Amino acid sequence: MPGVRSAAVGVWVRQGAAHEARGEMGASHLLEHLVFKGTRKRSAREIATALEGLGGSLDAYTGREQTSYQARVLHEHVGEALEVLSDLILSPALREEDLERERQVVLEEIAMVEDTPEDVVFELHGERLWEGHPYGRSILGTRETVGSLSTGTLRALHRDRYLRPDLVVAAAGHVGHDAVVGQVRDLLGHLNGNGGRPGVPEPSARRGGQEAVSRETAQTHVVFGTDAPPHSDPRRFGLVLLSAAFGGGMSSRLFQKVREELALA
Repeated sequence: MPGVRSAAVGVWVRQGAAHEARGEMGASHLLEHLVFKGTRKRSAREIATALEGLGGSLDAYTGREQTSYQARVLHEHVGEALEVLSDLILSPALREEDLERERQVVLEEIAMVEDTPEDVVFELHGERLWEGHPYGRSILGTRETVGSLSTGTLRALHRDRYLRPDLVVAAAGHVGHDAVVGQVRDLLGHLNGNGGRPGVPEPSARRGGQEAVSRETAQTHVVFGTDAPPHSDPRRFGLVLLSAAFGGGMSSRLFQKVREELALA
């Protein structure tokens, strides 16, 4: 990208909440947390300072169908970023003592969601919309499932889902394509995979409905929603425009009606 001096690089793993067994909900997210607690050659502090000491940043997230590890650096440090990301993917320590500490962190995250009505309403919406399907499962998991996850389970998850040749590596900004491809091949090209590729069953017809939770709060949070065409469907562009018209800014229909005219929010 001409005129840009920075770069963003990331590694995407084909593992998310929708791939988990019901009794292991939250495993993908907890594993993502544990990865940052240390690798075979870096401590948690060394991971934290490896790129921040160069003026960069390192982050990760867990979704329904993927786990992502990302870095942002000045262009001259793309090589270091790829090396750190590869170290996280290939060699997390996954120690028992780290699991117990990080388990408490995730349990606090669950408590924070439970204390935030805006988060609760979206969790309820997903559970109802995808009722009985893996898409309806919580990314964080439940207190019971997170409390029962073991290092053995997380090590097996890492072995079977991270150490695979179908990782996706992407880079954008001030980067050289051939140089990035060459380094990725050197760092990750030896992976040959373990087990079958994770899959998610096609959702069946949804019956709709409503869900409500009553709490002593000053405001009411409401979500309306349904499924939509997939990202590969050209109809999604029309939905993007529709979303902008309904709620994309101060001039949108919902903003003007709900806030400006009715003063409800």
